[in-house]
Amino acid sequence: MSHRIRMGMVGGGVGAFIGPIHRIASRMDDQYELVAGVFSNIEQENTESAELLGVASERCYADYREMFAVEAEREDGIEVVVIVTPNFLHFEVAKAALEAGLAVICEKPMTLTLAEAIELDQLAESTGAPFLLTHTYSGYPLVQEARQLIADGEIGDVLTFSVQYLQEWLTKEPEKNDRQAAWRLDAKLAGAAGCLGDIGTHAFQLASYIMDADLTSISANLTRSIPSRQVDDNVHATLVFNDHIRGHLWASQTAPGIENNLNIKVVGRKATLEWSQEEPNVMWLRPYGEPSKRITRRAEFLGEYAASSTRTPGGHPEGYLEAFANLYSKFAEKIRKQGFKKGWLADTRTGVQGMQFIELAIESDQRGGEWVHVGEDA
Repeated sequence: MSHRIRMGMVGGGVGAFIGPIHRIASRMDDQYELVAGVFSNIEQENTESAELLGVASERCYADYREMFAVEAEREDGIEVVVIVTPNFLHFEVAKAALEAGLAVICEKPMTLTLAEAIELDQLAESTGAPFLLTHTYSGYPLVQEARQLIADGEIGDVLTFSVQYLQEWLTKEPEKNDRQAAWRLDAKLAGAAGCLGDIGTHAFQLASYIMDADLTSISANLTRSIPSRQVDDNVHATLVFNDHIRGHLWASQTAPGIENNLNIKVVGRKATLEWSQEEPNVMWLRPYGEPSKRITRRAEFLGEYAASSTRTPGGHPEGYLEAFANLYSKFAEKIRKQGFKKGWLADTRTGVQGMQFIELAIESDQRGGEWVHVGEDA
Protein backbone atom coordinates (compact mmCIF):
# COMPACT_ATOMS: atom_id res chain seq x y z
CA MET A 1 0.00 0.00 0.00
CA SER A 2 1.75 3.17 -1.19
CA HIS A 3 -0.61 5.57 0.58
CA ARG A 4 -4.05 5.79 2.10
CA ILE A 5 -6.76 6.41 -0.49
CA ARG A 6 -7.69 10.08 -0.30
CA MET A 7 -11.40 10.48 0.36
CA GLY A 8 -13.87 13.34 -0.05
CA MET A 9 -17.35 13.21 1.46
CA VAL A 10 -20.63 14.80 0.38
CA GLY A 11 -23.10 14.96 3.28
CA GLY A 12 -22.66 13.20 6.61
CA GLY A 13 -21.94 16.22 8.80
CA VAL A 14 -23.00 17.18 12.32
CA GLY A 15 -26.11 15.28 13.44
CA ALA A 16 -26.02 12.72 10.63
CA PHE A 17 -26.38 8.98 11.25
CA ILE A 18 -24.76 7.27 8.30
CA GLY A 19 -21.83 9.65 7.71
CA PRO A 20 -20.01 8.68 10.94
CA ILE A 21 -20.62 5.00 10.14
CA HIS A 22 -18.87 5.43 6.80
CA ARG A 23 -15.97 7.25 8.41
CA ILE A 24 -15.48 4.53 11.03
CA ALA A 25 -15.67 1.83 8.34
CA SER A 26 -13.18 3.64 6.12
CA ARG A 27 -10.59 3.85 8.91
CA MET A 28 -10.93 0.36 10.38
CA ASP A 29 -8.36 -1.20 8.03
CA ASP A 30 -6.33 2.01 7.70
CA GLN A 31 -6.72 2.25 3.92
CA TYR A 32 -8.53 5.59 3.56
CA GLU A 33 -8.01 9.15 4.75
CA LEU A 34 -10.73 11.82 4.81
CA VAL A 35 -9.12 14.97 3.37
CA ALA A 36 -12.00 17.04 1.93
CA GLY A 37 -15.73 17.41 2.02
CA VAL A 38 -19.04 19.20 1.64
CA PHE A 39 -20.61 18.02 4.87
CA SER A 40 -23.77 20.14 4.94
CA ASN A 41 -25.63 22.73 2.90
CA ILE A 42 -25.82 24.79 6.11
CA GLU A 43 -22.60 26.83 6.25
CA GLN A 44 -22.06 26.69 10.01
CA GLU A 45 -22.66 22.93 10.16
CA ASN A 46 -20.35 22.44 7.21
CA THR A 47 -17.44 24.32 8.74
CA GLU A 48 -18.02 22.84 12.21
CA SER A 49 -18.02 19.34 10.75
CA ALA A 50 -14.76 19.94 8.90
CA GLU A 51 -13.13 21.26 12.06
CA LEU A 52 -14.34 18.32 14.16
CA LEU A 53 -13.13 15.84 11.55
CA GLY A 54 -9.70 17.43 11.12
CA VAL A 55 -10.31 18.53 7.54
CA ALA A 56 -8.34 21.64 6.58
CA SER A 57 -10.55 24.71 6.21
CA GLU A 58 -9.44 25.28 2.60
CA ARG A 59 -10.65 21.78 1.74
CA CYS A 60 -14.09 22.30 3.23
CA TYR A 61 -16.18 23.26 0.22
CA ALA A 62 -19.59 24.87 -0.20
CA ASP A 63 -20.45 22.80 -3.27
CA TYR A 64 -19.46 19.36 -4.53
CA ARG A 65 -18.76 20.65 -8.05
CA GLU A 66 -16.26 23.12 -6.59
CA MET A 67 -14.67 20.31 -4.60
CA PHE A 68 -14.24 18.11 -7.67
CA ALA A 69 -12.76 20.95 -9.72
CA VAL A 70 -10.34 22.24 -7.07
CA GLU A 71 -9.25 18.80 -5.88
CA ALA A 72 -8.50 17.75 -9.47
CA GLU A 73 -5.81 20.45 -9.59
CA ARG A 74 -4.05 19.25 -6.46
CA GLU A 75 -1.32 16.60 -6.48
CA ASP A 76 -2.87 15.23 -3.30
CA GLY A 77 -6.46 15.58 -4.54
CA ILE A 78 -9.24 13.19 -3.62
CA GLU A 79 -9.40 9.79 -5.33
CA VAL A 80 -12.82 8.63 -4.13
CA VAL A 81 -15.99 10.46 -3.15
CA VAL A 82 -18.42 9.15 -0.51
CA ILE A 83 -22.06 10.17 -1.04
CA VAL A 84 -24.09 10.16 2.17
CA THR A 85 -26.82 12.65 1.31
CA PRO A 86 -30.60 12.21 1.19
CA ASN A 87 -31.62 10.07 -1.79
CA PHE A 88 -32.57 12.85 -4.18
CA LEU A 89 -28.95 14.02 -4.44
CA HIS A 90 -27.34 10.63 -5.12
CA PHE A 91 -27.69 10.71 -8.90
CA GLU A 92 -26.38 14.21 -9.60
CA VAL A 93 -23.39 13.89 -7.25
CA ALA A 94 -22.47 10.40 -8.47
CA LYS A 95 -22.77 11.45 -12.11
CA ALA A 96 -20.49 14.45 -11.59
CA ALA A 97 -17.98 12.31 -9.70
CA LEU A 98 -17.84 9.65 -12.42
CA GLU A 99 -17.42 12.34 -15.07
CA ALA A 100 -14.52 13.71 -13.00
CA GLY A 101 -12.89 10.28 -13.05
CA LEU A 102 -13.38 9.65 -9.34
CA ALA A 103 -14.19 6.35 -7.70
CA VAL A 104 -17.59 6.49 -5.97
CA ILE A 105 -18.97 5.07 -2.73
CA CYS A 106 -22.70 5.75 -2.58
CA GLU A 107 -25.50 5.09 -0.11
CA LYS A 108 -28.54 3.20 -1.36
CA PRO A 109 -30.85 3.46 -3.16
CA MET A 110 -28.47 4.58 -5.87
CA THR A 111 -30.95 6.97 -7.54
CA LEU A 112 -34.59 8.04 -7.45
CA THR A 113 -35.53 6.44 -10.78
CA LEU A 114 -34.63 3.43 -12.88
CA ALA A 115 -33.73 5.70 -15.81
CA GLU A 116 -31.17 7.51 -13.64
CA ALA A 117 -29.76 4.18 -12.42
CA ILE A 118 -29.32 2.93 -15.98
CA GLU A 119 -27.58 6.19 -16.92
CA LEU A 120 -25.15 5.85 -14.01
CA ASP A 121 -24.49 2.20 -14.85
CA GLN A 122 -23.65 3.12 -18.45
CA LEU A 123 -21.47 6.02 -17.30
CA ALA A 124 -19.54 3.82 -14.87
CA GLU A 125 -19.01 1.31 -17.66
CA SER A 126 -17.76 3.94 -20.10
CA THR A 127 -15.45 5.71 -17.63
CA GLY A 128 -14.18 2.57 -15.90
CA ALA A 129 -14.40 4.37 -12.55
CA PRO A 130 -14.94 1.97 -9.63
CA PHE A 131 -18.36 2.24 -7.94
CA LEU A 132 -19.50 0.81 -4.61
CA LEU A 133 -23.12 0.81 -3.45
CA THR A 134 -23.07 0.28 0.31
CA HIS A 135 -25.44 -2.60 0.92
CA THR A 136 -23.95 -3.27 4.33
CA TYR A 137 -25.28 -6.74 4.98
CA SER A 138 -23.37 -8.33 2.10
CA GLY A 139 -20.25 -7.42 4.10
CA TYR A 140 -20.99 -9.98 6.80
CA PRO A 141 -18.68 -13.03 6.52
CA LEU A 142 -21.53 -15.51 7.06
CA VAL A 143 -23.63 -13.86 4.35
CA GLN A 144 -20.67 -14.30 2.01
CA GLU A 145 -20.33 -17.90 3.20
CA ALA A 146 -24.02 -18.52 2.53
CA ARG A 147 -23.58 -17.29 -1.03
CA GLN A 148 -20.60 -19.63 -1.49
CA LEU A 149 -22.39 -22.64 0.01
CA ILE A 150 -25.36 -22.15 -2.33
CA ALA A 151 -23.03 -21.71 -5.33
CA ASP A 152 -21.26 -24.94 -4.34
CA GLY A 153 -24.54 -26.84 -4.27
CA GLU A 154 -24.54 -27.50 -0.51
CA ILE A 155 -28.30 -26.95 -0.22
CA GLY A 156 -29.16 -28.31 -3.66
CA ASP A 157 -31.31 -26.45 -6.18
CA VAL A 158 -32.91 -23.42 -4.55
CA LEU A 159 -36.69 -23.85 -4.26
CA THR A 160 -37.90 -20.86 -2.26
CA PHE A 161 -36.88 -18.22 0.29
CA SER A 162 -38.22 -15.81 2.88
CA VAL A 163 -36.57 -12.52 3.81
CA GLN A 164 -37.78 -10.04 6.43
CA TYR A 165 -36.54 -6.67 7.61
CA LEU A 166 -38.52 -5.28 10.54
CA GLN A 167 -38.02 -2.14 12.64
CA GLU A 168 -40.17 -0.17 15.07
CA TRP A 169 -38.76 3.34 14.77
CA LEU A 170 -41.55 4.87 12.66
CA THR A 171 -44.43 3.22 14.54
CA LYS A 172 -45.41 6.68 15.81
CA GLU A 173 -44.97 10.05 14.20
CA PRO A 174 -41.39 11.21 14.93
CA GLU A 175 -40.51 14.39 16.74
CA LYS A 176 -40.46 17.47 14.50
CA ASN A 177 -36.70 17.91 15.00
CA ASP A 178 -35.91 14.32 13.94
CA ARG A 179 -34.02 15.08 10.75
CA GLN A 180 -33.36 11.43 9.90
CA ALA A 181 -37.06 10.64 9.88
CA ALA A 182 -38.07 13.93 8.25
CA TRP A 183 -36.30 13.42 4.94
CA ARG A 184 -37.11 9.70 4.78
CA LEU A 185 -40.83 10.50 5.02
CA ASP A 186 -40.64 13.29 2.43
CA ALA A 187 -41.30 12.00 -1.08
CA LYS A 188 -39.38 14.90 -2.62
CA LEU A 189 -36.21 13.98 -0.73
CA ALA A 190 -36.50 10.20 -0.41
CA GLY A 191 -38.41 9.43 -3.59
CA ALA A 192 -41.75 7.64 -3.93
CA ALA A 193 -40.50 4.69 -1.87
CA GLY A 194 -40.44 4.97 1.91
CA CYS A 195 -39.82 1.72 3.78
CA LEU A 196 -39.57 0.08 0.35
CA GLY A 197 -36.54 2.18 -0.62
CA ASP A 198 -34.98 2.47 2.82
CA ILE A 199 -34.90 -1.09 4.17
CA GLY A 200 -36.89 -3.01 1.56
CA THR A 201 -33.98 -2.62 -0.83
CA HIS A 202 -31.65 -4.12 1.79
CA ALA A 203 -33.89 -7.18 2.15
CA PHE A 204 -34.16 -7.50 -1.63
CA GLN A 205 -30.40 -7.18 -2.15
CA LEU A 206 -29.66 -9.70 0.60
CA ALA A 207 -31.83 -12.32 -1.09
CA SER A 208 -30.47 -11.55 -4.55
CA TYR A 209 -26.88 -11.58 -3.26
CA ILE A 210 -27.07 -14.84 -1.32
CA MET A 211 -28.78 -16.68 -4.19
CA ASP A 212 -26.76 -14.85 -6.87
CA ALA A 213 -30.03 -14.46 -8.75
CA ASP A 214 -31.86 -11.79 -10.75
CA LEU A 215 -35.41 -10.53 -10.21
CA THR A 216 -37.84 -11.44 -12.99
CA SER A 217 -41.33 -10.83 -11.50
CA ILE A 218 -43.01 -9.25 -8.48
CA SER A 219 -46.42 -8.89 -6.85
CA ALA A 220 -46.42 -6.24 -4.11
CA ASN A 221 -48.59 -4.44 -1.59
CA LEU A 222 -47.43 -1.20 0.05
CA THR A 223 -49.25 0.28 3.05
CA ARG A 224 -49.08 3.22 5.44
CA SER A 225 -49.87 2.58 9.08
CA ILE A 226 -50.23 6.35 9.47
CA PRO A 227 -52.50 7.44 6.56
CA SER A 228 -51.15 11.00 6.40
CA ARG A 229 -47.68 9.80 5.36
CA GLN A 230 -46.49 10.54 1.84
CA VAL A 231 -44.65 7.22 1.53
CA ASP A 232 -45.13 3.59 2.53
CA ASP A 233 -43.98 2.20 5.88
CA ASN A 234 -44.83 -1.48 5.31
CA VAL A 235 -44.13 -3.76 2.33
CA HIS A 236 -45.32 -7.25 1.45
CA ALA A 237 -44.09 -8.76 -1.82
CA THR A 238 -43.84 -12.08 -3.56
CA LEU A 239 -40.71 -12.17 -5.73
CA VAL A 240 -39.59 -14.48 -8.51
CA PHE A 241 -35.88 -14.78 -9.27
CA ASN A 242 -34.43 -16.42 -12.39
CA ASP A 243 -37.98 -17.18 -13.61
CA HIS A 244 -38.49 -20.03 -11.13
CA ILE A 245 -37.38 -19.22 -7.55
CA ARG A 246 -40.42 -17.80 -5.78
CA GLY A 247 -40.23 -16.34 -2.29
CA HIS A 248 -41.60 -13.73 0.09
CA LEU A 249 -40.28 -10.35 1.28
CA TRP A 250 -41.71 -8.40 4.20
CA ALA A 251 -40.28 -5.06 5.32
CA SER A 252 -41.78 -2.84 7.98
CA GLN A 253 -40.70 0.21 9.97
CA THR A 254 -43.83 0.06 12.14
CA ALA A 255 -43.30 -3.23 14.01
CA PRO A 256 -43.42 -2.39 17.75
CA GLY A 257 -40.74 -3.99 19.90
CA ILE A 258 -38.52 -5.01 16.99
CA GLU A 259 -35.28 -3.08 16.75
CA ASN A 260 -33.51 -4.10 13.53
CA ASN A 261 -34.44 -7.65 12.60
CA LEU A 262 -33.18 -8.60 9.15
CA ASN A 263 -33.33 -12.34 8.60
CA ILE A 264 -33.40 -14.76 5.69
CA LYS A 265 -34.14 -18.43 5.00
CA VAL A 266 -33.17 -20.04 1.71
CA VAL A 267 -34.68 -23.46 1.07
CA GLY A 268 -33.02 -25.95 -1.26
CA ARG A 269 -33.78 -29.55 -2.19
CA LYS A 270 -31.11 -30.83 0.21
CA ALA A 271 -31.04 -28.27 3.04
CA THR A 272 -32.14 -24.89 4.33
CA LEU A 273 -29.82 -21.97 5.20
CA GLU A 274 -30.85 -19.49 7.88
CA TRP A 275 -29.17 -16.25 9.03
CA SER A 276 -30.20 -13.23 11.14
CA GLN A 277 -28.47 -9.86 11.32
CA GLU A 278 -29.18 -9.53 15.05
CA GLU A 279 -27.10 -12.70 15.61
CA PRO A 280 -24.65 -12.26 12.73
CA ASN A 281 -21.91 -14.58 13.98
CA VAL A 282 -24.08 -17.71 13.62
CA MET A 283 -25.66 -19.33 10.58
CA TRP A 284 -27.70 -22.53 10.49
CA LEU A 285 -27.46 -25.21 7.81
CA ARG A 286 -30.40 -27.57 8.21
CA PRO A 287 -30.05 -30.70 6.03
CA TYR A 288 -33.04 -32.91 5.29
CA GLY A 289 -33.39 -35.74 7.80
CA GLU A 290 -30.20 -34.87 9.68
CA PRO A 291 -29.26 -32.74 12.71
CA SER A 292 -28.91 -29.02 12.02
CA LYS A 293 -25.38 -27.66 11.74
CA ARG A 294 -24.44 -24.45 13.56
CA ILE A 295 -21.81 -22.52 11.57
CA THR A 296 -19.93 -19.77 13.39
CA ARG A 297 -17.86 -16.87 12.10
CA ARG A 298 -14.52 -18.55 12.57
CA ALA A 299 -12.01 -18.16 9.75
CA GLU A 300 -10.86 -21.79 9.62
CA PHE A 301 -14.49 -22.94 9.22
CA LEU A 302 -15.17 -20.69 6.23
CA GLY A 303 -14.31 -20.46 2.57
CA GLU A 304 -11.48 -18.22 1.42
CA TYR A 305 -13.51 -15.11 0.62
CA ALA A 306 -15.61 -15.15 3.81
CA ALA A 307 -12.54 -15.96 5.90
CA SER A 308 -10.77 -12.89 4.48
CA SER A 309 -13.62 -10.76 5.87
CA THR A 310 -13.03 -11.79 9.49
CA ARG A 311 -10.81 -9.88 11.91
CA THR A 312 -10.98 -11.60 15.29
CA PRO A 313 -10.81 -15.25 16.43
CA GLY A 314 -14.00 -17.28 16.66
CA GLY A 315 -16.12 -16.40 19.69
CA HIS A 316 -15.09 -12.73 19.57
CA PRO A 317 -18.20 -11.11 18.07
CA GLU A 318 -18.04 -8.96 14.96
CA GLY A 319 -20.99 -6.97 13.67
CA TYR A 320 -22.35 -4.06 11.71
CA LEU A 321 -19.29 -1.80 11.75
CA GLU A 322 -16.98 -4.64 10.71
CA ALA A 323 -19.37 -5.63 7.90
CA PHE A 324 -19.38 -2.03 6.68
CA ALA A 325 -15.58 -1.94 6.90
CA ASN A 326 -15.37 -5.11 4.81
CA LEU A 327 -17.05 -3.27 1.95
CA TYR A 328 -14.50 -0.46 2.21
CA SER A 329 -11.59 -2.89 2.43
CA LYS A 330 -12.66 -4.96 -0.59
CA PHE A 331 -13.37 -1.77 -2.54
CA ALA A 332 -9.84 -0.55 -1.78
CA GLU A 333 -8.62 -3.71 -3.55
CA LYS A 334 -10.74 -2.78 -6.54
CA ILE A 335 -9.42 0.79 -6.62
CA ARG A 336 -5.86 -0.50 -6.39
CA LYS A 337 -6.56 -3.41 -8.78
CA GLN A 338 -5.22 -5.92 -6.27
CA GLY A 339 -6.90 -9.22 -7.06
CA PHE A 340 -10.45 -7.98 -6.49
CA LYS A 341 -13.10 -10.72 -6.74
CA LYS A 342 -15.65 -9.49 -9.27
CA GLY A 343 -19.35 -9.79 -8.51
CA TRP A 344 -19.09 -9.89 -4.70
CA LEU A 345 -19.55 -6.15 -4.06
CA ALA A 346 -22.69 -4.15 -4.85
CA ASP A 347 -22.11 -1.77 -7.77
CA THR A 348 -24.09 0.19 -10.37
CA ARG A 349 -25.61 -3.02 -11.73
CA THR A 350 -26.89 -3.71 -8.21
CA GLY A 351 -28.26 -0.17 -8.18
CA VAL A 352 -30.17 -0.82 -11.40
CA GLN A 353 -31.63 -4.02 -9.94
CA GLY A 354 -32.62 -2.16 -6.78
CA MET A 355 -34.48 0.49 -8.76
CA GLN A 356 -36.18 -2.20 -10.86
CA PHE A 357 -37.39 -3.73 -7.59
CA ILE A 358 -38.66 -0.37 -6.29
CA GLU A 359 -40.42 0.74 -9.47
CA LEU A 360 -41.99 -2.64 -10.18
CA ALA A 361 -43.18 -2.93 -6.55
CA ILE A 362 -44.84 0.49 -6.78
CA GLU A 363 -46.38 -0.40 -10.14
CA SER A 364 -47.71 -3.71 -8.83
CA ASP A 365 -49.20 -2.01 -5.78
CA GLN A 366 -50.90 0.62 -7.95
CA ARG A 367 -52.39 -2.22 -10.02
CA GLY A 368 -53.83 -3.93 -6.96
CA GLY A 369 -50.98 -6.37 -6.47
CA GLU A 370 -50.94 -7.66 -10.04
CA TRP A 371 -47.85 -9.46 -11.23
CA VAL A 372 -45.43 -7.23 -13.11
CA HIS A 373 -42.28 -8.38 -14.87
CA VAL A 374 -38.79 -7.02 -15.52
CA GLY A 375 -38.64 -5.67 -19.07
CA GLU A 376 -42.42 -5.54 -19.42
CA ASP A 377 -43.98 -2.35 -20.79
CA ALA A 378 -46.26 -0.69 -18.27
